[in-house]
Amino acid sequence: MILRQLKEEREAQQLAPYASWSAQSQGRAHPESEDPLRTRFERDRDRIVHSAAFRRLAHKTQVFLTEEGDLQRTRLSHSLEVCQVGRTVAGALALNEPLTEALALCHDIGHPPFGHRGELALNELMADHGGFRHNAQVLRVVDQLERRSPAYPGLNLTREVRESLLKHESARDWPAEFEPKPKRPCLEAQVTDLADSTAYNKHDLEDGLRAGMFREEQVFDEVELWRQSVDRVEARHPGFLDSSDDHNLRIQRIANELIGAAIGDLIAHSESTLQNSGVRSAAEVREHPSMLIRHSDDFSGQVAELSQFLYRRFYRHEYLQRYLAFARSVLRGLFEAYLTAPTEMPRWYQEWAQQEGLERAICDFLAGMTDRFALREHRRLVGPLPAEFGLGVSSYGSLPGERRPT
Repeated sequence: MILRQLKEEREAQQLAPYASWSAQSQGRAHPESEDPLRTRFERDRDRIVHSAAFRRLAHKTQVFLTEEGDLQRTRLSHSLEVCQVGRTVAGALALNEPLTEALALCHDIGHPPFGHRGELALNELMADHGGFRHNAQVLRVVDQLERRSPAYPGLNLTREVRESLLKHESARDWPAEFEPKPKRPCLEAQVTDLADSTAYNKHDLEDGLRAGMFREEQVFDEVELWRQSVDRVEARHPGFLDSSDDHNLRIQRIANELIGAAIGDLIAHSESTLQNSGVRSAAEVREHPSMLIRHSDDFSGQVAELSQFLYRRFYRHEYLQRYLAFARSVLRGLFEAYLTAPTEMPRWYQEWAQQEGLERAICDFLAGMTDRFALREHRRLVGPLPAEFGLGVSSYGSLPGERRPT
């Protein structure tokens, strides 16, 4: 049997000196006895995986409404892809993999239904009540809204995980509990941040192409990383791209080459940066003047080009602008319905409103909803769904130009 103490000894022997070692964790807000088998970060990861908020990610939008098809990526599938990339990078750099897993699996747990459109809508609704930021909501979920023990609220995660979830918070919004704000997050949080963008760049390209929101010819003309990936596919599978009419396989094969190149460059350049930085501990990482997990300059420029392409052709697409109007209408209708009749919320949230205020309690309830539950509640409390996102399949419709299997 491999006990926790043995795992901690292995970390001391095998992890880099600047990694986050679980035995050196600052612990939990509510003291608990140590687990005999799992390290502190393994325990955090497992608590996240078993949480209700994590399960709900399966029915929360990544980009496309989850009811538009069974193959759409969700917050859950995205989080798993981020976890896979993060583990690969962390393992190659001798960083703490369980901590990276915990951060990857939890990083989107504060997102509301309807993706970033839902986040914008909630922030507008809460403009006079402190606003809504999904990074801050992540901490509310794991610290207060999840319930796993009568001994404390939330999941009682370690200080390292909780602080790392706030990596994008400004100094103005930084919680007093975590003062002083470090210059940089730990390396595992830096890895998760790059794993996040790597994963969504890859799958947004795939999903946009499959939905017909832009054409492969446009990606080829405007994105150097795509052209390089095409060259590698042609070298590995001569004649495949010219002869195959399997659209989905073609996209998948090129996108896989792209993400492989991104991971390879991230590992190689970060390894060089770490060796040249002179940092010898996790504490020194936090006070370093620059991020140490990053792409090479050339690759960073190519990633920026890809991001700009997605912004122009995908995120600003007319379909997604209509989606924003839809999310605003649905969430506004629900927000006003619960303001008028708070007893329509579960009893726990009614009691929560006595502590947090009605508007914030409604916001917490809405943010935890899945897409389908929000739609169901809208039909129950408000009426038919707004027409501005009127699509056609499954009462919502096909995506613009979506390719159907034959």
